[in-house]
Amino acid sequence: MGRYVNPFTDTGFKILFGQEPSKPLLIDFLNNLLEGEEKITDVTFLDKEKPRLYKKDRGLIYDILCETAKNDKIIVEMQNRSQEYFVERSIYYTSQAIARQGMKGEWDFNFHAVYFVAFMNFKLDELDEFSTDVELCDTKTHKVISHKMKYVYLQLPLFTKTEAECKTSFDRWIYIFKNMATLERIPWAPKDSIFSQLGKFAQISNLSESQRRKYDKDLKIYRDSVNVLNYAKKQGRDEGLAEGLAEGLAQ
Repeated sequence: MGRYVNPFTDTGFKILFGQEPSKPLLIDFLNNLLEGEEKITDVTFLDKEKPRLYKKDRGLIYDILCETAKNDKIIVEMQNRSQEYFVERSIYYTSQAIARQGMKGEWDFNFHAVYFVAFMNFKLDELDEFSTDVELCDTKTHKVISHKMKYVYLQLPLFTKTEAECKTSFDRWIYIFKNMATLERIPWAPKDSIFSQLGKFAQISNLSESQRRKYDKDLKIYRDSVNVLNYAKKQGRDEGLAEGLAEGLAQ
């Protein structure tokens, strides 16, 4: 087992970004992610589980749901496995976060912005870059017509920078996040207080007894899912090779 928590586990992710003591880490990451667009001074963690609005409503469960000092909502998700309709799922989540701002009686639709940030430990066919930002815009001029909905998809397999190549704080955040489970030290921590704090929160030896139990359980689930996925990929490759060979012999 490594020195630091694996952020691809549910418990590890929430230790880094989803608890009150580590809130400065989330704020710093978001400010680097949204640099030039938004300056977040504080966030309030909201109940990640939203009750159903009516009998047949699905309800909602977010990984992390928080609110800025300006009352904008930020949804932060960590997803390990590719899934069909992932983009549509993110649209549904943001739409629900907007719709639930509606008040009874008169409402002028001047809702607060909703940001959806997805850490994706896989690649989607429809996205080609490591980081993809999506907003409502004119398809001809590309002029943004509303900043009230924003989606940021971070495809971690496409981030290939080495430690030496990470020049910005955002790159450093992603490098650490992607490689944390195998790091023996947190790069840049001696010169950057936020990464120094990150190292303290992320050390497995600093977890409470209850956190450690939850983390160990989540780590097993994560490793099992990775093994199942890798085996499925191997089977697919083997079957593809066998079919190709059979077709070649038939010809």
